[in-house]
Amino acid sequence: MTELIQFINRFQQLDDATINAIKNSFEEHLFKKNEYLLKEGEFCSKIFFIKTGLIRRFYIIDGEETTKWIYHDNHWVTSLASYFSQKPSFEYLQADQDTVVYYLTREKEQELLKHPLFIQFHLNFLRCSLAAFDEFHFVLDAMPPKKNISTYLKIFL
Repeated sequence: MTELIQFINRFQQLDDATINAIKNSFEEHLFKKNEYLLKEGEFCSKIFFIKTGLIRRFYIIDGEETTKWIYHDNHWVTSLASYFSQKPSFEYLQADQDTVVYYLTREKEQELLKHPLFIQFHLNFLRCSLAAFDEFHFVLDAMPPKKNISTYLKIFL
């Protein structure tokens, strides 16, 4: 769980009590290649932190898959709309290779949010994520349609 604690400490230094609470709240799980973490229509009840591997986020319209993002080591992934609003998911999350994650259930998240340093991590991470999301869309909108995707990948990965 070292990777997870190190990631969180980049946004908020934790004390021993909060570290122990995190270790007791997250669980490790191996998803085999092509195994689903979430399917359309299911309710998302977990947030995942990728220790190693790749997770593909996609949706299906008229039988055609459209990949929205690929997540890799040290990234968080969940179906935000489903997780936070507790509505059925409109998307899929699938392991693109054998993938080890640490996951947090909604119930355990509520317990962790009783720890002030974890709340501060949430706020700090949310702010950075929103800023990155804004920058991503600015660059994407400004990029000519024929621009090579490698330029985009150099900026954001």
